[in-house]
Amino acid sequence: MKQFWRRWTYEVPLAIGDALWEVLVVQLAALLDRLTVRKAIAFIPVIILIAAYYHSIPIPPELMLIGDFLAYIDIFSVLFLLGVLSRITTIMFVVKQAAARIAVLAGSVTARMQRLDIRHGRQRSTPTRPRRKPSASEDDRAYGSVWGEVAFA
Repeated sequence: MKQFWRRWTYEVPLAIGDALWEVLVVQLAALLDRLTVRKAIAFIPVIILIAAYYHSIPIPPELMLIGDFLAYIDIFSVLFLLGVLSRITTIMFVVKQAAARIAVLAGSVTARMQRLDIRHGRQRSTPTRPRRKPSASEDDRAYGSVWGEVAFA
C-alpha cells in the first residue's frame, strides 16, 4: 500500500508536471522560434473562419475582404515593393540627371573663370609705360601744321 500511495501522490503528479512542462514550455518555445510574422498573419483568416463557424454567425463582408487580403499578403507585398522600387528608380534617375547638370555647369563656370584670367591681373603699383606716338608719314610732315589746325578746330 505504501508503494501505491507513493506512486499516486509522488510519481504520477511529477509525470503529469513533466508532460505539461514539455508541451506548454519546451514545444511551445520551439513553435514560437519557428513562427514568423508572415505565418501569424496568414493564420488570422483561419481563426476568423473557425470563430464564424463555431458561433454560427454570418461573417460580414469586411472580415471576408480582410481575410482575403491576409491570405494573399505575399502578392500584395510584392506589388507594393515593386511600386516603391519604381518610385525610387525614378527619383534616382532625376538625382543622377541633376548631378550631371551641376557637373556640366561647374565645368563651364571654371572654364569661363580661366578665360577671364582674374589671377594674373596687372599690379596697380607698377607704373604704366608711356605710349609711343606713331611716326608721322611723309605727307603728314609736309602738311603737318595745316592738318593739325584743321583737325583740332
